[in-house]
Amino acid sequence: MMIFPTVETFVVSLFSFIISITLLLYGFRHIFSLHSNTKKILPPSPPKLPIIGNLHQLGSSPHRSLQTISQKYGPLMLVHLGNVPTLVASSAETAQEIMKTHDISFSDRPILTMATILFYGYKDIIFSPYGEYWRQLKSIVVIHLLSNTRVKSFSNVREKEISHMISVIGESCGSLVDLSALFDSLTNNIICRVALGRTYPGLNFKYLLTDLVNIVGSLCVGDYFPWLSFFDRLSGLKGRAENLAKKLDDFFQGVVEEHQNKRIRENSESDQSSDLVDILLDVQKDNATGFIIDTTTLKAVILV
Repeated sequence: MMIFPTVETFVVSLFSFIISITLLLYGFRHIFSLHSNTKKILPPSPPKLPIIGNLHQLGSSPHRSLQTISQKYGPLMLVHLGNVPTLVASSAETAQEIMKTHDISFSDRPILTMATILFYGYKDIIFSPYGEYWRQLKSIVVIHLLSNTRVKSFSNVREKEISHMISVIGESCGSLVDLSALFDSLTNNIICRVALGRTYPGLNFKYLLTDLVNIVGSLCVGDYFPWLSFFDRLSGLKGRAENLAKKLDDFFQGVVEEHQNKRIRENSESDQSSDLVDILLDVQKDNATGFIIDTTTLKAVILV
């Protein structure tokens, strides 16, 4: 008589096999690193566990845990988040050294799975690696989008939206008012009108942004344990990110095409009352700096 293993037995065996292989590979990697690397002068570091490093010490409030650990190991310490060595600065003086004195040495960004999926492969200004592309993009954003003159030109939008919110509150005298919802709507409307030219109430744009924040803030196993990156696919995190990326791309592609069609119909150039999409389309058309802004870059800049 033949005896076949149950599904539960197979799953347990498979999981045990994966863990065994992972521990074996980690052991080999650790041995080779001891023989191949010269001793480095590193900041003080709390004791770490194999594979997970110091992740077990962070708890539910990482910022508080790191502050407590820094009292023992100093304002600059090294912690290991899985496979990723991470410097932690816990004082204003140390942070200033990193952000100002040695800013070039610390200017690069880590390679994150969610940023790759959601931000057009690092085409945006936040997650883009430090280099010529980032410098050119930063120059365009600072000069054309964030200058004092540009910010003041949108004061009328802010004043109108605040006035509308006050009117809503005035009309609700005698009844309960959800101030959180009103301020949420105020922020969403100002961002949409300044960046996109109008509000998009029927497309649940703010819910897309909420999903974006939640997914970017989710724990991506592959970022800390590269050999376990398949867990992000099994957990559904990668699928959720890819689905959201498609929705965001469809939305911003529609916004760009709407602006392009409007400019063709009206045959007009953007002015100080234009939104950020119009401004970027003007920069794309003029190409004064020689830096090419394609549609993908334009959408990535608008997104963040």
